[in-house]
This record gives sequence, structure tokens and C-alpha cells, in this order.
Amino acid sequence: MVTVAPWATTTRIDMAMPDRLSLIQWLSPAFPTGGFAYSHGLEQAMAEGLRNADGVASWVADVLRHGGGWTDAVLLALVLRGEDADQLTDLARALASSAERLAETMDQGRAFATTVAALTGRSQPERPLPVAVGEAARHLALPAAEIIAHYLHAFAANLIAGAMRFLPLGQVQAQVALARLHPLIDTLARQAATAGRDRLEGCCFSADLAAMRHETLDVRIFRT
Repeated sequence: MVTVAPWATTTRIDMAMPDRLSLIQWLSPAFPTGGFAYSHGLEQAMAEGLRNADGVASWVADVLRHGGGWTDAVLLALVLRGEDADQLTDLARALASSAERLAETMDQGRAFATTVAALTGRSQPERPLPVAVGEAARHLALPAAEIIAHYLHAFAANLIAGAMRFLPLGQVQAQVALARLHPLIDTLARQAATAGRDRLEGCCFSADLAAMRHETLDVRIFRT
């Protein structure tokens, strides 16, 4: 007797698949947000001596846990739960720790909103990136934790891809570094999905200071 795995049957249909594919498209490197131009301060850290895959992965993990990754995740969760997007836009702007960080989230959010509006026909006001993603993703039949996990994965993947362009870091090394972040991304996404405004906290001084110093870096390939 041959046992057929459930995923191999043609009658089993995932009704959320179209929404999931939309989310994957929105957070893909091919989506025109210009994310490739931003390093979140990582370029400065690499210029100051962060030169290997383990160091980059550790730096990105700290940003996910304690810095912009975490605050973005909570802001995204709040929008998905229906909180006022105008208020969260003001809050997200206030949470930006430097001029470059503010430009990073606003520029990408503006580009994201413009393209999603063209795709969906729904009005998308200009917002910081996590708020813009949350407004668009409210309409998707997907769990909040899944949406947040995809967002954080795209966030981390963009930074590691940036490190590949700056360092002698091979593709396999970069993919291993990203894969090692998967358990952390899963944990943070689940925590953020139920977090309230009181969890909007950050303590990632090294990354914040790197972003500030990057404003005067003489030779650079990233805008932040």
C-alpha cells in the first residue's frame, strides 16, 4: 500500500496561498523599495572592523532582538491589530534614533506604499516602512506572527546581502549566517505578534551610534 503525503494530493488547497504569495512578493528583494541602498549602520560597523560572517550575524541578531528589528516588528503587529496608523506613524518617526534611520524607514515606506497601491488599487498613504507593510497586510488572511516573521526575515536578509557587497563574504557563508537567524526570527515574531505599545523598547547603542557616524563616512556604497 502506497501512502501519499497530504501535501502531494491535488485536492488539498491552501486558501491563504494567494495572500502568502502577495506577502512574499512585497518583501522580496525584487520589490522596488530600494532596500538594497540601506545598511542600517552596518556599513559603518564593517568599516570600523566588523569583517567576518560570525560578526555580521551577531550584529544583525542584536539589531533584531534589541534594535530597529524589534521596534519594527512591534509597530507592524500594532497596525495589524487595527491600531491607528496615523498615531503609529508619528510614533515610528519619534523612535528613529538618527536622521539616517528616519530617512531609511520613510523612504522605503513611501516606495512600498506607492507600489502596493498600484498593485491593489487601494489607497496607501506614505508611512514608515513597518506601518506601511502593516496597512497593506491587514487585508491578508495570514496570522500576524507569519507576517512579522516574513518581515524580519527580509530585514535580516537585506543586511546580510549588504555585507556580501562590502566584505569578502561568500554566498554560502552568507546563507549559513541567515539560516542561523531563523530560530531567533521565529521567536521574535511570535513575541511581537501579541506585544503592546509598552514593548516598544530598544537598547542597541552600538548600531545606533554606527548609524550616526555613517552620516560623515567619506567613502560609502550605502545611503545609511
